[in-house]
Amino acid sequence: MKPLPLSLLLSFFLLVSSIGAKPAKVVFISGKPSHAHLEHEHRAGNILLASRLNESGLDVEGVVLRDVGYPRNVGILDDAATVVLFCTGHQGHVLNPHLDTFDELMDRGVGVVMIHWATEATKGEAGDKFLSWMGGFCDLDWSVNPHWTPHFADFPDHPIANGVEPFTLHEEWYYHMRFVDGMKGVTPILASVAPPETLTRPDGPRWGNPHVRASVAAGEKQTVGWAYERPNGGRGFGFTGGHFHKSWQDDNYRKVVLNAILWTANVDVPENGLDSRTPSDAELLLNLDPDKRIRPPK
Repeated sequence: MKPLPLSLLLSFFLLVSSIGAKPAKVVFISGKPSHAHLEHEHRAGNILLASRLNESGLDVEGVVLRDVGYPRNVGILDDAATVVLFCTGHQGHVLNPHLDTFDELMDRGVGVVMIHWATEATKGEAGDKFLSWMGGFCDLDWSVNPHWTPHFADFPDHPIANGVEPFTLHEEWYYHMRFVDGMKGVTPILASVAPPETLTRPDGPRWGNPHVRASVAAGEKQTVGWAYERPNGGRGFGFTGGHFHKSWQDDNYRKVVLNAILWTANVDVPENGLDSRTPSDAELLLNLDPDKRIRPPK
């Protein structure tokens, strides 16, 4: 009997090894309710993103934790390919009591995605760890949080930008992030020149400071979404949009975040990006935080 060709043996080995392989697990951590109705809808936003991952047909599984806050059973994170955090930031950040535990995950190369306020860390230990995990963070007295309408007209040659078309969207886009020295390992994905009108408020922790005013006056592009490759091979993504729940209806906005989740999980991003269903108005009203105040119409 002739031995099987090497190519056939290799194909058989790959087939057998793939049987029973688990999809890349994406764990979504949601923060407690904050802000008004349809704003900072952490859990509802996470559920929407997870549903689009799970409908994609790709080798990925989105898991949204039932309870808000850091998981009580931390073992659920052990086999995560990436972790998505959509929560209150700064002193109320869910990671503050768990920095060392989460750092162990990051040291193992687990990915991380932080959305909107979750990108804001306190100075010192938390800020330093955020820099090591995702290359940048929203830093008080340096970064600002205006509502404005950037124009995203060009994108880098990066998997997160796959299939993303030029778009513009009114949001609370934080900008002038604190990045690692020399932007080493950082790739800006979404960036736009911020107009002077974004700095009409007086100087304050989140409103303005001499550093950001000088940057805007110089016409520098402001990065509001960025990819980071850690020296250990882990990947991070920071995204400062996410204030308005209705923003998830923008197909390009949603695609950037879904692509980033795949990329940080080391899942190949489709050439045209992750195309997904546009949420209907009715779907946006599902899973909202209860008992939030409703702002009167303007």
